[in-house]
Amino acid sequence: MKTNLDKITKQGKCIFLAYDQGLEHGPTDFNDMSVDPDYILKIAAKGKYNGIILQKGIAEKYYKPYRKKVPLVLKLNGKTRLLRGDPISTQLCSVKEAIKLGAVAVGYTIYIGSEHEPVMFDQFRKIEEEAHSKGLPVILWAYPRGAVIKNELDRNILAYSARIGLELGADMIKMKYNGNVNDLKWIVKSAGKAKVIIAGGAKVSEKELLKQTREIMRAGAAGLAIGRNVWQRDNPLEITKKLKEIIWKR
Repeated sequence: MKTNLDKITKQGKCIFLAYDQGLEHGPTDFNDMSVDPDYILKIAAKGKYNGIILQKGIAEKYYKPYRKKVPLVLKLNGKTRLLRGDPISTQLCSVKEAIKLGAVAVGYTIYIGSEHEPVMFDQFRKIEEEAHSKGLPVILWAYPRGAVIKNELDRNILAYSARIGLELGADMIKMKYNGNVNDLKWIVKSAGKAKVIIAGGAKVSEKELLKQTREIMRAGAAGLAIGRNVWQRDNPLEITKKLKEIIWKR
């Protein structure tokens, strides 16, 4: 069955609001407002994001009132920052459960180069097969990490990770930006027909964020999956508008 990227893109481009940091980082990223999932979901709805990225527990308890307001991208695996050694992120939610919760796309992290890579490859294979059979796009979080990875932002390592996403059957590949436009152009080319979206990462100045977004779009990426750089600000809807203007060249 053909996957429906139109549900999470507009004119082939997208901006997702990411809120899966609670599992990955703990509550250290949050303040009294952003610790409340309703606050984030309201930003996603009012800002007309192409999707909100959640883990299943948040989706179960908070997403229902927003089903018709913002599409759900459900993250199917995760880990804590407390884990030591080569990272592994195992499946926490099924495709079936994701659909029941209203998801129109699913996501999964593979730590490229980890000694546990084969386990994550196998889980991704099963998820990709089931999701595609139901028409759901699959987004791969492609993060090079592990003892053999000396520099996770190396051009060749990032391009290899993008190619792995294409080869495994991902529809979109979420990656970090190393700050080099020419490197990103090669990474996007390496991803072929799989769309590359860039992770927002830790909060930077507004000037730097807008500069990076212009570079990212110039390099041929499809858009952003951004969290802290939006909801850690006092003006989340204003920065959302500025980012969308760059992505869609309004």
